[in-house]
Amino acid sequence: ELGWISKVYVNRPAVARHAEEIKKWTTVKGNWQAAWLLKAVTCIDLTTLSGDDTASNVRRLCFKAKHPIREDLLKALDMHDKGITAAAVCVYPARVSDAVNTLKAAGCSIPVASVAAGFPSGQTPLETKLAEIRLAVEYGAQEIDIVISRSLVLTGQWESLYEEIRLCRAACGEAHMKTILATGELGSLANVYKASMIAMMAGSDFIKTSTGKEVENATFPVGIVMMRAIKEYYWQTGYKVGFKPAGGIRTAKEAITWLMLVKKELGVEWLTPELFRLGASSLLGDIEQQIFYHVTGTYALQHELAMA
Repeated sequence: ELGWISKVYVNRPAVARHAEEIKKWTTVKGNWQAAWLLKAVTCIDLTTLSGDDTASNVRRLCFKAKHPIREDLLKALDMHDKGITAAAVCVYPARVSDAVNTLKAAGCSIPVASVAAGFPSGQTPLETKLAEIRLAVEYGAQEIDIVISRSLVLTGQWESLYEEIRLCRAACGEAHMKTILATGELGSLANVYKASMIAMMAGSDFIKTSTGKEVENATFPVGIVMMRAIKEYYWQTGYKVGFKPAGGIRTAKEAITWLMLVKKELGVEWLTPELFRLGASSLLGDIEQQIFYHVTGTYALQHELAMA
């Protein structure tokens, strides 16, 4: 439906003002803070996407996903029996089997997500992208994070972008598909809005800000624009699409602010792992540190918390 996006206008100064106001929001304290942080934990896609990934560090990541917060800390909060785990483990396609086998051996149902479709640049032929998606699904990935071809956005080839994402959606089969827009490379907030709409029209289950490899990753202005697109798409179709900010989210305070923004823009029903994810590799460490401080009144020494 190109008519939806043909006259899109984004008031950039207004978005910028709103983003600055968000940075000034007062964060919650005490038990409320602990509750928000545990909610954030359940929405984290615990990620390792490094060239030196091995089977052993993927296994360690899977264990951390199953036990994200120390058991004694959860007991102190009376949350030890609430099934607090990360939302998913995200790896490269070559490491999917390692993650699937580890979680299966641990009797854990945490889904495995795999990046695909020429991650992170998207500069590979479409046939290769589709083959990579199919292989990741064959290896056991239940969620696929694809990247779009930024050139199609920058040159306004919206029908070609739609077709590419649609074919990726078909290649995912039963797996959920998150579409990474790489917003830092799209040139304008209007392009972010249009790309969000096209991705949703083509069948994306989630739209995601960034790969985490760009110079500019998840920012509040692009988050606002993407969430407004999700809201409009829901109003027009009745279909809820998830949102995932990723890249550069490293502190517990930032995680809470993103949760608050989702609640304000989309509503409480989006604050579940089914509709909201945080893409992060180092965030969990700071969240656990803050929960440790909440329970004990002191900050943990380096050896007191398992590496996230």
